[in-house]
Amino acid sequence: MTVEKQTGGRALVTALSAHGVEVVFGIPGTHNLPIYAALAESGITHISPRHEQGAGYAADGYARVSGRPGVCITTTGPAILNAAAAAAQAYSDSVPVLFIAPGLPLGHPSNGNGYLHEVKNQFGAMDSIVGHSQRVTSVEEIPLAVAQCFAAMTTGRPRPAYLEVPLDLLDACADVQPVPPVQVPVMVPSPDQVRAAAELIAAASRPLLIAGGGSCSAAGQLRDFAETIGAPVITTANGKGVLSEEHPLSLGAGLHHPTVADLVADADLVIAVGTELAPSDLWIGPLRAEGRLIRIDIDPTSVSTNAVATIALVGDSGATLAALQNSAGSSGGSGVERAADWRKRLRVDAEHEGARYVSLCASLDKSLDEGAILSADSAMACYYGALSNLPLHQPRSFLYPTGLGTLGYGLPAAIGAKVAAPDRQVVAMLGDGGVMFTVAELAAAAEAGLAIPVIIVDNGGYGEIRNEMVDRGEAVHAVELGSLDFPALARSLGCHGVALSSADEVGDAVRWALDADRPTLIHVRESEDE
Repeated sequence: MTVEKQTGGRALVTALSAHGVEVVFGIPGTHNLPIYAALAESGITHISPRHEQGAGYAADGYARVSGRPGVCITTTGPAILNAAAAAAQAYSDSVPVLFIAPGLPLGHPSNGNGYLHEVKNQFGAMDSIVGHSQRVTSVEEIPLAVAQCFAAMTTGRPRPAYLEVPLDLLDACADVQPVPPVQVPVMVPSPDQVRAAAELIAAASRPLLIAGGGSCSAAGQLRDFAETIGAPVITTANGKGVLSEEHPLSLGAGLHHPTVADLVADADLVIAVGTELAPSDLWIGPLRAEGRLIRIDIDPTSVSTNAVATIALVGDSGATLAALQNSAGSSGGSGVERAADWRKRLRVDAEHEGARYVSLCASLDKSLDEGAILSADSAMACYYGALSNLPLHQPRSFLYPTGLGTLGYGLPAAIGAKVAAPDRQVVAMLGDGGVMFTVAELAAAAEAGLAIPVIIVDNGGYGEIRNEMVDRGEAVHAVELGSLDFPALARSLGCHGVALSSADEVGDAVRWALDADRPTLIHVRESEDE
């Protein structure tokens, strides 16, 4: 490795390149200009969201679809704080995103003396919401800090990281020693643990697989294992699509349906892969599978969260499933027949819960191919509708803010997804309330020339909160947002915009939008009688 005299900004960008970074999402500012000077000469593609929160969500969408860490660059103070919600969202859904920002200069007293963008404790704020954080104190430390951040994001459970570089170091020069990426070994459980789990599997006649977001990198192994032991597969929101929802063993997505409690009770063995079995997926309450639960998770601190396993296997989901398959052998069970029966019951739940969105999902489904990606917001049309009523067929195809439930996620995450996978169909779906949190990102998508259909399902405000107020018998207050001309807004930001008179028209509109030269906002109002 050649030692070279570099500025802090160049050392940072050089280190990102050394770790395979090809795209960053960010906004330049007074305090991060040396980073941008180096980026301009680096060959790294820069995408310019219009708000730092959008930059963070776009980096999240990029990471979820590509399987590689996303990178978000902001300037100091309010800029990185704007991205904080995106960092917390990435943490809750186990998404590797590196957030980078300058900090106050070395030696600054940090006691509120009015420095531009000064925050009382910027590092502490970010440290409290990411999985790994560090602040360097010299230019020479920067390559190692980048390597350590990538090692933290790609070892064990994926989490976001935060790297802070004092702004005076970005222009300072020093002799910099490059640090290569750390090669991370694949973690597998011990042979004794695998053998014990295989014996439990061999004794089961009605196994069930629950696949979470941690199984997305193991789609092939999960399918092979399910077929070998004859187990139906149901997924969490973040696991949606890991097994094609056309596969005869697939039960689709959504652990919150009442039928899932019966399904788990009927199974004589539940195998949960890469999931916390968290309340954000289990609206019906904890699943009861005591004494017959195998859990597979890369994170030893999470493998018993929310449900204590009979056997807890800590390891990479793909490697662990492959080891289990080699040990368990074929069950020759009636998994396909059981799956068909339970699928019918779950369809009843899903269509009842999502009745007002069934026709929209059916129309949208006709316009999508097998590799389509839906970037969804925390909107009723998404969690009551698309989650269980729109079939998807590949892993990393349903981007949804499950854990934190932030509004405004869907649009910028779709930008990141389309950048990561330009040849795949990417559609965004949001409510009329949520889209206003990040609506400025329509301009970013237009600037990048991304053919993303953006479906706005308009119920006139914060519909879920309105319903909760009614259910509580309290005043309906501050949830009616009025009616905007969304297509006109989209056109003013450089996009196409269309208004539909019926949800049945969504499919045709999306089909046209997928071939357009820019994003298309598709506005659908829920009818009064829905």
